[in-house]
Amino acid sequence: MKTPVTIVGGGLGGLTLARVLHVHGIPATIYELDASPEARTQGGMLDIHDYNGQVAIRAAGLFDEFQKIIHPGGEATRILDKHGTVHTDEADEGDGTRPEVDRGQLRRMLLDSLPDDTIRWGSKVTAVRGVGEGRHELTFADGSTHTTGLLVGADGAWSRIRPLLSAATPAYAGMSFVEVDLHDADVRHPGPSRTLGAGMLFALGPGNGFLAHRETGGSLHIYIALEKPAEWVESIDFTDTAKAKALLVDEFHDWAPEFHALITEADGALIPRTIHALPIEHRWDRVPGVTLLGDAAHVMSPFAGEGANLAMLDGAELGEALAAHPGDTEKALHAYEMKLFPRSAEAAAEAARNLELCFDADAPQSLLDQFAAYENGQPG
Repeated sequence: MKTPVTIVGGGLGGLTLARVLHVHGIPATIYELDASPEARTQGGMLDIHDYNGQVAIRAAGLFDEFQKIIHPGGEATRILDKHGTVHTDEADEGDGTRPEVDRGQLRRMLLDSLPDDTIRWGSKVTAVRGVGEGRHELTFADGSTHTTGLLVGADGAWSRIRPLLSAATPAYAGMSFVEVDLHDADVRHPGPSRTLGAGMLFALGPGNGFLAHRETGGSLHIYIALEKPAEWVESIDFTDTAKAKALLVDEFHDWAPEFHALITEADGALIPRTIHALPIEHRWDRVPGVTLLGDAAHVMSPFAGEGANLAMLDGAELGEALAAHPGDTEKALHAYEMKLFPRSAEAAAEAARNLELCFDADAPQSLLDQFAAYENGQPG
């Protein structure tokens, strides 16, 4: 009998794992903190790469469904400096190598592909412990427990499963985002809409900038990037929207006025996000009956664009390893981790480098040079 799998975390990685296991006839249960699929928004657009994220989607047997949610034109890219000078304005070539999709639609695609009883919503893990012979006991907020012979931590940056394997914790990367949205942009926010363009925007300067993308519903999702101590971000009352906007505009006082509008015209809440990362070479010794995937294994800054892609590939490769070794879970986990570790380290190193070059003293020139190196087939 194939081993049932317990997955903690119903993000893209955990869902991909459950789907690939389902394709191979292996039962799995996901315990998810959220009360329902609609409990919170799922973030903005994602570019899904042909060498990892799309590989996972094909392994899940969902490539045709994936094609239906691609956002045409989403790969268009503009790079501007703080004065508003346009250095790059590229159209979406539509070659399918990095198509943009809405994270919420991608998650819904995966959810809809699973049996109805796969996910236990509203299941907050409060403790986990080994009980011998590769088995682990989960305790939930309601006092209930569950014991499993195969536990997968897919529960993000602050994973409760990770301490079974590693003492590492994510460290602040020195950069924070404030996320904002501008709705119905072409009609209500024509200035910011022109600034952003058709797809993605990188407006970069030394120590700060704007990263943004146009979403499928016509809104703009903007990340205001600030190289600040975590304490500075935590000291701001973002519920006082007017005051927080004024503070942010002041941080960009020497930027062109069109960028101030990305802040002042924001609709709704301002959401602060401090960026954390695990050590680049994070790995662990094999512990029977448990492993990690996605941010639980290798949370990194978003500046390699690999977080969601890696989480999905992790899930797919773990599922395929378990299917390939139905009678030997430890062999499957070892095979999975030996591919996971070097892949994660490479992406984490790239993310750390890109974070620095995006906001260095020469920004945005360093990013332009990086893109030129990619186009010429050279390492970044």
